[in-house]
Amino acid sequence: MNLESLLKKVIKEEGSDLHITVGVPPIIRKNGKLIRLGEKILTSVETELIVKGLVSETQMNELSKNGHVDLSFSWDGIGRFRVNVFKQRGALGAAIRPVNLSVATIQELGLPPSVSELARKNKGLILVTGPAGSGKSTTLASIINQINEERDCHILTLEDPVEYLHRHKKSIVNQREIGSDVVSYPKALRAALREDPDVIMIGEMTDADTIFTAITAAETGHLVLSTLHTNGAADAINRIIDIFELHRQHQIRILLSGVLQGIISQQLLRTTQADGRIAAVEVMVATPEIRGLIRESRMDELNLLIQNGDKFGMQSMDSSLLNLYKKELINQDAVLTHASSQENAKKILGYT
Repeated sequence: MNLESLLKKVIKEEGSDLHITVGVPPIIRKNGKLIRLGEKILTSVETELIVKGLVSETQMNELSKNGHVDLSFSWDGIGRFRVNVFKQRGALGAAIRPVNLSVATIQELGLPPSVSELARKNKGLILVTGPAGSGKSTTLASIINQINEERDCHILTLEDPVEYLHRHKKSIVNQREIGSDVVSYPKALRAALREDPDVIMIGEMTDADTIFTAITAAETGHLVLSTLHTNGAADAINRIIDIFELHRQHQIRILLSGVLQGIISQQLLRTTQADGRIAAVEVMVATPEIRGLIRESRMDELNLLIQNGDKFGMQSMDSSLLNLYKKELINQDAVLTHASSQENAKKILGYT
């Protein structure tokens, strides 16, 4: 199979990912399961030919230097894709993920109404968290889409790579790709503050420099959106604090407590209704009480406030699992796997 036929196949099968690696046939991931495409095993020559059809000379140089490179591309008549190309055991491999050309709305994703309310904030920091492949980019894109449709503002996205393409609607949207448009997240973010943005979306915050600049941007009147690879609001806050040196952590707690607007944490689960997956979502809204917990480093009390925060639009992960289970959208195994504890899982399932 050539690259074009493989891309057509993953789209036709509604796969979430296409894997190209030596020693096995091309593989697609569908609803969390790996499916081999035929019996023909890929050789190192074949994987290299496929990969070299994806990367530019600049990207190939980055691949040679770092051992991996992220990129995105569109193929006429097929779709748009996000790619990670990597070296492994002296050969090349690739993980290719289809990206929807149309951006789903917050409502179409089945996210709680409080996510729409967070998207209407004029300033502050909103985080979307979850493991890899949990739909963070899709949720961020839906928030950007709502702002784009409702507000007259300048939206600036910093991504590695650019995934969803946003058209100018009520807002203007500029999308900068790390590597091709700008060298790094820290440099892109510092430059962003001179580009008159109202909303800044940062694809991922992984270092202290980026996080501090993002907090500063939120503090100076911008709405900042970003993602973290953490499970739950408490883990996200702790991750941000812990990335800084000990002598700076108190200052960061104070700053974060002042700018944080909310945290959306999600997991993708297999659904019982048909082939597909559905999101279980936790939403934390930064109330005065929660801001106090952040300032005072009392993260062990945060989950209880989320559980009891319905009137503020909050929803715990266990509450989301319960709702999905009651609607028969997920099974017992999903509840047992993803609940915060086995005790809570048994409560959700009605065992106690």
